Order: sequence, then structure tokens, then C-alpha cells
Amino acid sequence: MKLRPSYERKCSSVACKLEEEETVNMQTSCGHSHQTGNGEGLACLSLPAGRPPADGSSNSGDVAINIHSSNTDSGTRSGPRPARPTIRFQNRPGHTHSNTNDAGGQDDPNNTDPREQSNSISEVLHVYQWLDKSFPYILIFSAKLIVQHLTGISVGIGLLTTFLYANKSIVNQVFLRDKCSKLQCIWLLVFLSGCSVLLYYTFSSQALYYSLIFMNPTLGPLQFWDALWVVGITDFVVKFFFMGLKCLVLLVPSVMMSHKCKGFWYMCLEEISQYYCTLVSTPVWFRYLIDYGAQTSGAEWHFGILLALLYLIIKLFVIFRQWKTSADVLRQFFAQPNYGVAATKRQCSEAEDICAICQAEFTKPTVLICQHLFCEECITLWFNREKTCPLCRTVVSSHNHKWKDGATSLQLRLF
Repeated sequence: MKLRPSYERKCSSVACKLEEEETVNMQTSCGHSHQTGNGEGLACLSLPAGRPPADGSSNSGDVAINIHSSNTDSGTRSGPRPARPTIRFQNRPGHTHSNTNDAGGQDDPNNTDPREQSNSISEVLHVYQWLDKSFPYILIFSAKLIVQHLTGISVGIGLLTTFLYANKSIVNQVFLRDKCSKLQCIWLLVFLSGCSVLLYYTFSSQALYYSLIFMNPTLGPLQFWDALWVVGITDFVVKFFFMGLKCLVLLVPSVMMSHKCKGFWYMCLEEISQYYCTLVSTPVWFRYLIDYGAQTSGAEWHFGILLALLYLIIKLFVIFRQWKTSADVLRQFFAQPNYGVAATKRQCSEAEDICAICQAEFTKPTVLICQHLFCEECITLWFNREKTCPLCRTVVSSHNHKWKDGATSLQLRLF
């Protein structure tokens, strides 16, 4: 029989003593904490630390549970102490009993809590169920609202349709230049004028045309929908008026006014139209805010005055910014800068007398700063939308080239 060295025997004995002391301490604490009045003891579970397996695998060892039942009566033990049964659980491979995550207990960002997903889905389902139950009521109240404002909705749809039709027709006629239809231009002029006159005649009792000259229509105390009605009608009528002026410019022969000059006229008319629409809505909303305060007294009246003053301050800033843009357009209108100079015969011959845009012989050839040649009318039409040379993309002009194609802004300046 091979004996172990003395120091190994000492270590093992010391370890066994420490282990027995820990067991006794745990049993003592369990006995004190689980005493009952009738003398019945509860089971005390002790979990000795599991030792790692000898082969160095990652799986933890067996877990031993010592169950000791003690019966106490007035602090004394009854009968000899029975043997402690030990229940052993063996860890299965691949199973862990830890609540901590990998990498130092940090949460995995890819793992989402299924309870959050279920909560989100349940919220969506609740909203869908609410809409499903409320749909009949929403439909009923929407029908009532539409019938109540049927006149305003019908007039708004008619004005929008008229504007889109006239705007597209004017842009097409400007694009055709000398080939534009004079009859079409006359029809557009009559059509826009007739729509404006018919609208004001239909609602003559409201005197909506007063707002065109910064006066108050005869609507009594203005409500919000009344003010929105007046401003919307006025904005469309102003657009129709300036679109009619563009039709008049289209009717001017190209001998009297070149297409380049017409482009500046279109741009100038559009900027004036936008600036006027910005101004014309101011008295209507100011009166609405003042009428809100005039219907009451005391603090509410002062509140209405305060709102009107704040509206005027904000409006002044908007008008100032709009004026800077309009002033720039007016300077271009009076200066009418050229995009190039007249080309010589030698330059035309070097370009083979063919315009790169229309693929025809040059008509009033113009050479740009990049030394590319084009017809004057062709390059003018090009610069109605662009700022660079069509061949080399060199920036020829930094001026504003918007609205030179005869288009009108769809933006409603309601406030």
C-alpha cells in the first residue's frame, strides 16, 4: 500500500475540518432560523461547492443537497440524529444555471425581449380594433362635415382644376415660341377672366372682391373658416389675373418683343403675383384676430390684441424676405443681362454652322463665355430653366432663372 506524503495528508485533513465546520455552521443557522412553536423542524438544504471534473471540461460537477430534519422541543433535541440523506443532481451538458450573459454580463443587443414585441403588436391590434369599431361613426361625421361645407369644397376643386389646366396650357404655348397658337392664348385669357367674374358674381352678397383692394368683405364677425375662404378665393383670383397677363405677353409678336424679353416678363409677373398674394392676406387675418378679442372683454380681448400684434411682426419679416427676392428679379428685368455676344462668321464656320440644340443652321448665333455657339432663341429657351452651358456645363450666369418658362406657382399663400 502506497502512502501519501505527510504534507498531502495534512492538507486533506485541514480541508475536511473546514468543510465539516461550514456544514455545522449552516445546520446551526438553519436550526435557529426555522424553529416553530409546536416543535416541528423544517428541512435544511446545504449545497456544497461542486468541484470541477478531473478532465478539465467546462461542465460543472454534481450538486449535492443535504436534507436534515430536526425536531426541537423547547430548544432540546428529541432522539438521536438520523443520517443526512444526500440528493445529487448532475448537470446536463449544454445547460447552464446562471442568469448572467456572456462577455462580463453585458446584454446582447441582438436579443430582443419578446414581451416588448408582444406589447407593440398588442398596441397595433388595439388601434386597428378601435378604427374598426369607430369607422361607421367616422364615416357619418365626415359625411355631415362634407355636406355642411359642400359649397366651399366644390368651389375649391373647381378653382384648382382651372388653375392646373391654364398653367399647363401656358407653359406649352411658351415652349412653342413662334409656333404657339394665338387662338389658344385668347381662349385662355377669356376663360380665366370669365371664371373670376362668375365667382365674384355668384358670391356678390359677400363682396369678396373687397379683399383685392385691402378692404373687408361683408361677412360680419369673421370665423376661422370664413377667413380661410376669403383668403383662398383671393389667392386663386390673383393667380388667374396674372396668368391672363402672361397670355397677353404671349400674344405680342416676336418682332415687337423677343422671346428672351418675354422670359423676363414672365418672371417679373410671377414675382409680383407672389408678393401681392403675401400682402393681400394680411388684413383678413388681422381682422379675424381682432374680432376674436372684440367678442369678449377683459383678458380675452387683450389676448386677441396680442395675437394680432404677433401676427403683424411675423408677417413683416416674411414680407421683407419676399421683397429681397422681388427686388433682385426687378433688377434683372430692367438690366436684362446677356448670356453671350454675337458670334463672327469665322466662329460659325468652325462650328460647321450647326446649332447643337436645334441641329439646324444658326439664327442670330451667340457665343458663350465657354466659346460654344448656339442660336440666340435656343440658348434663351435653355437658360429659362438652367444656368450652365448645355455642352460643357460651365456656369454662365448666377442670376435667378425661375418662372421664365411661363409657369405659375401652385403654392397657396393662405397666411
